[in-house]
Amino acid sequence: MSLQQINSCQSLPAHSQQQRFSKRPLKAPGAATIDAPSAATSSQKTLPKYCEHIYKTVRRPTRTIMVGKVPIGSEHPVALQTMTTTDTRNIAATVEQVKRCADAGADIVRITVQGKKEAYACHEIREQLFKDRYDTPLVADIHFQPAVAMLVADAFEKIRINPGNFADGRKTFKTITYEDPADFVAEQEIIRELFTPLVEKCKSLGRAMRIGTNHGSLSARILSYYGDTPRGMVESAFEFANICRDHDYHNFLFSMKASNPLVMVQAYRLLSEEMYAHKWDYPLHLGVTEAGEGEDGRMKSAIGIGSLLMDGLGDTIRISLTEDPELEIVPGRQLRNMAADACRCGLGVEPFQERWRDSHDYARRVTRLPEQKDGDVVDYRGLLHRDGSVLSALSMQDLEAAEGTYKRLGAKLVVGMPFKDIATSDTLLMPTVPSRDDAAGRRALKRLQDVGVHVIAPAGELRRDNLPHAVALMPLREAVAAHRSPEGLQLPEGSGRLVVSIDGTESEDEVAALQSTGAVMALLNTAEGVSRVHASRRVFDWLRTHEDDTPIIHHKVFSTGMSREEMAIVLGTEAGALLVDGLGDGALVECEGEDVGFLRTLAFGLLQGCRLRNTKTEYVSCPSCGRTLFDLQEVTEQIRVRTGHLPGVSIAIMGCIVNGPGEMADADFGYVGGAPGKIDLYVGKEVGGAPAHPSAPTECL
Repeated sequence: MSLQQINSCQSLPAHSQQQRFSKRPLKAPGAATIDAPSAATSSQKTLPKYCEHIYKTVRRPTRTIMVGKVPIGSEHPVALQTMTTTDTRNIAATVEQVKRCADAGADIVRITVQGKKEAYACHEIREQLFKDRYDTPLVADIHFQPAVAMLVADAFEKIRINPGNFADGRKTFKTITYEDPADFVAEQEIIRELFTPLVEKCKSLGRAMRIGTNHGSLSARILSYYGDTPRGMVESAFEFANICRDHDYHNFLFSMKASNPLVMVQAYRLLSEEMYAHKWDYPLHLGVTEAGEGEDGRMKSAIGIGSLLMDGLGDTIRISLTEDPELEIVPGRQLRNMAADACRCGLGVEPFQERWRDSHDYARRVTRLPEQKDGDVVDYRGLLHRDGSVLSALSMQDLEAAEGTYKRLGAKLVVGMPFKDIATSDTLLMPTVPSRDDAAGRRALKRLQDVGVHVIAPAGELRRDNLPHAVALMPLREAVAAHRSPEGLQLPEGSGRLVVSIDGTESEDEVAALQSTGAVMALLNTAEGVSRVHASRRVFDWLRTHEDDTPIIHHKVFSTGMSREEMAIVLGTEAGALLVDGLGDGALVECEGEDVGFLRTLAFGLLQGCRLRNTKTEYVSCPSCGRTLFDLQEVTEQIRVRTGHLPGVSIAIMGCIVNGPGEMADADFGYVGGAPGKIDLYVGKEVGGAPAHPSAPTECL
């Protein structure tokens, strides 16, 4: 797939594709445009540089821009941002919320500015905060209104503009046909005419600017020419950046936000690659839009933001949660600290040449699922799920209360007996197995095995206390040594399959020997002090080089005492950074003393956040702002209560029309604030009938 045909979550209509021209590449003169075939093909690839190193975390060098007193750039800590949810015209409420955010640790606070009334209110907000001795820089969030941006630039330290609607207005899905590419380029003059006054004003006042492209609000012009793609997002931002540069204004940064973490990651990588090619060094603001709330919102944010931070990309971040804005700071700080620790410790592995991973195009690694053999008594095909597997670790204590454990594993109970459900753990890991005289423990496991939940246990345990049909677990090095011994690899009696464990410190020769062991999967749990992201990339690269299609499960063991919120952040960052590239076939999450049900749910949340296995209703809910036309948190909870039983269904809950119709492109249904007192209900991208009244959201939806 060519770089000009970057993977999209939304294809163009056929007639529109036929009208597209060869696009003007963003590449700087002399920079090569490399064809990047799918990871499923046999061709090695050399892609342009998008980060400093693929084998360790090193921040991409960026210039310092000033947002009031706050410096943003690679020489400074990653700045934390959030956004108010109050009505901007309610000056007192907005001032108090900014104070709470600042007290919580926000470096910068953004405020929505819809019109002139809000712009005038911003002057009073800024003045009152100064009086109260709060000098936290404020950002004006501008959509649709160039004139409003000019007004508020006198008060706030930074202006955020959205290239998708600064000149083009409200989002439409109209397809524009350009008979001549020159017509597309000519329309840039309209943008230049509207945008130049703001550039000149920001330059004269020392204001900063964010050129913030949103996947959900690309203009009809960009959509028609580039499609709903990362390429379109980058091209849209570059049009505005070139105007800034033409006026020698450089106090700006970029963002490439999307509600789909895979699209978001691809867009930022492409943007960074283009800046390397152009020798630009503008900072990056990272964010996943409409991430949602709770562990799911933190997980989705970590998958997108954390993945990029581990590549050294990102100079300021905002976690967009459907919660009070000050609550976004803690997970943001956790992500920042993870990235800072990785940079400070030089976290990574020995340099290696990456030959297969495609940073532009998502293609899940092709693997070989377990198959049946002649003489098999049980069906081993259920060890793994084709859309991504969740494994759960059980202790002997868990088996003592069998019915409760069945429920925590996601099984249905019928007269006390377990049955697999849509979100039941696929396979269990038992570090210790019940002894032969522990009838209750063995009965509890057999009931799970009888309904297709398999059991993995260390080979030594199974030799000591044989458990019929269990799967033996051995470290890779031990399994390879046994395979090469005169006796060969001997599995414990009654064990029909082998699983190996990998810790990321193996050599290429050792990884190359994996396939010879006949293992049906490998559990990848990196050793202490080894970077999971970089070591795992190396393992996957070696596997691909040696044409090994063994499934790999990301195995994460958390230390006791870590909060659930932090677990979501760490798992989303470390495993999500790999799954967004199609590297991995599932997750096993362990934490001594933590509820097995929570750990299972966390693993399923990771898979769903990475667009793998869908086991619960998907909510795309915006974080609320001053534009929100209803109580977003309350309505979201009402809808969640009524629709939480619909796995496979995606519901978008959007406070207004700025991103609503666009970011809900993947949603089956949408609930969008269309105007004060009116709610637009969507089926796909189409408004479904008359506007609904916000007093009865769940019934209307």
